[in-house]
Amino acid sequence: MIEENVKRLLKEAGENPFGEKVTVVAAVKTQTVEDINRAIAAGITDIGDNHVQEFRDKYGAIEGAPRRHFIGHLQTNKVKYLIGKTYLYQSVDRMELAEEISKRSERAGIVSDCLIQINIGNEETKGGFDYSDGVAAYKNICALPALKVRGLMAMLPFTDDESVLRPLAKKMRTLYEELRAKDDGIKYLSMGMSGDWKLCTECGSNMIRLGTSIFGPRHYNAIR
Repeated sequence: MIEENVKRLLKEAGENPFGEKVTVVAAVKTQTVEDINRAIAAGITDIGDNHVQEFRDKYGAIEGAPRRHFIGHLQTNKVKYLIGKTYLYQSVDRMELAEEISKRSERAGIVSDCLIQINIGNEETKGGFDYSDGVAAYKNICALPALKVRGLMAMLPFTDDESVLRPLAKKMRTLYEELRAKDDGIKYLSMGMSGDWKLCTECGSNMIRLGTSIFGPRHYNAIR
């Protein structure tokens, strides 16, 4: 099933209407090492973790050298475990976190790449910068010595109402275009999960984070 899902999703994702390849990041929260490796063998090139402990426990057992993303809420005191091992910190949702990643990266002699998380739905239960503060957040993070902004990340509200979701997704593309006009290093708009990824790519997302669509229901007894 996993292999079939991966091949189908990679084909369906293809390119967005802007002619940009859509990167499929497999969200591996609670998945077994065996299933993660099956997805990679089937063609997944990027995997995303939500929990630092899970990332650490499974790190050495993941095969195929996929690009590693951190896509969950990240506590500053756990950044040290990810430095030098993470291709993209997708969930930079506050300056305190950006500063810690930059500080730890500088100590390690590297520059880390990140996405700025935008709370596009202004939801109290989700982290992220306000949409209106997106440009200011970009400028402030760019001033840090060892952290490079590569784009934006967002989670749309949990609803099936496209009249709510589509305008928000389009707003994210607008902000992405504004930043990209300032910086040719901006290349990712990470927006879309298993329930809404098609709408998001139609509106200009070029990176989607899929868990259930690849693996089916989560395995809460997986290696943590």
